[in-house]
Amino acid sequence: MTPGQHPDWQQAGFGLYIHWPFCLAKCPYCDFNSHVARRIDQPAWRAALIAEMRHMRNLTGPRRLDTVFFGGGTPSLMEPATVAALIGEADRLWRLAPDAEITLEANPTSAEAGKFRAYSQAGVNRLSLGVQALNDSDLKALGRMHSVAEAEAAYQIARAAFPRVSFDLIYARIGQTVAAWEAELARALEMAVDHFSLYQLTIEPGTRFGDLYDLGRLKPPADEVAAEMYELTQAMTAAAGLPAYEVSNHAHPGAESRHNLIYWRYGDYAGIGPGAHGRLTVADGRRVATVTARAPSDWLAAVSAAGHAVLERGPVARQDQATEYLLMAMRLAEGAGLARYARLSGAEIDPARIDALARQSLVTRHRARLAATAAGRMVLNRVLAELLA
Repeated sequence: MTPGQHPDWQQAGFGLYIHWPFCLAKCPYCDFNSHVARRIDQPAWRAALIAEMRHMRNLTGPRRLDTVFFGGGTPSLMEPATVAALIGEADRLWRLAPDAEITLEANPTSAEAGKFRAYSQAGVNRLSLGVQALNDSDLKALGRMHSVAEAEAAYQIARAAFPRVSFDLIYARIGQTVAAWEAELARALEMAVDHFSLYQLTIEPGTRFGDLYDLGRLKPPADEVAAEMYELTQAMTAAAGLPAYEVSNHAHPGAESRHNLIYWRYGDYAGIGPGAHGRLTVADGRRVATVTARAPSDWLAAVSAAGHAVLERGPVARQDQATEYLLMAMRLAEGAGLARYARLSGAEIDPARIDALARQSLVTRHRARLAATAAGRMVLNRVLAELLA
């Protein structure tokens, strides 16, 4: 880094991810690091998360914290006092930005919705609601523990408690038709949400759905049907003023997830809790990758013994940083900065590769930025493979 040059991460900011690994039930499509637990020692987990947070502060040194994200698992199983303690400690350690975005993921059961106001009072200012479907039979098939009526009621409670609310839906579900998804998405858009995460169902190995698929007992919609649903999603959300700013995320301008933008714009983020990953620029200017113990019991034991459960803290080579940046930034409608890529890698992307993709209408280049088109985002893996070949 030359004198006067800011560290690369400052182009995107600094966020804190806190992983709460517990759920009341394991959804059959989920391959996240989540574990069913009926009883949780909240004081012990609160103390352990704070301890690991302090370890991360030792790595980063003083800096401003732009975002905090409570993910999982089911963070809405956390006691509001735990959430408040973690937010307070994050502010003490790093200094929260005056406009810091603090997000908590929640399920829309009536029991969890009853805690929304307490989370707001604890400092949460954005709720991400895991609705997943607006169809009771599909909610049951997805292993969800709420009804459509509960989801809609929870959304209204959330809107009254938080200045910003997002919710997730899954499409291309088993047996779903294009017409059914069109009606469901129209119903969701009528709820005046300002941010959607709209994911195509993926059958992941090791999940219950993956096992059923391998046995031939689960058949998702054909690829061409899923592609039609994707295109319909883009058209309907854009018409409603919530265009895709990322492959699966849609928002009114200004309502984008600032925490997730730190990932996609390749900033720094500290990851604490079981199985959390991080990218941190340390005191000597190196960027390091961190990952913590995945199993909750292993993580808790490690933190109790050493003050953290970081298993790996390895440097990320400059070319790997450049590749990671491109992989993330090209998911965004705004695309990637070519000069930043070249600065990280030490070499520019071959202009001939860009031109070849542009002739296929898969990318656009505007001044110093390269972005995938709508068609390019549908085949983004292919686009990236050709750019990085």
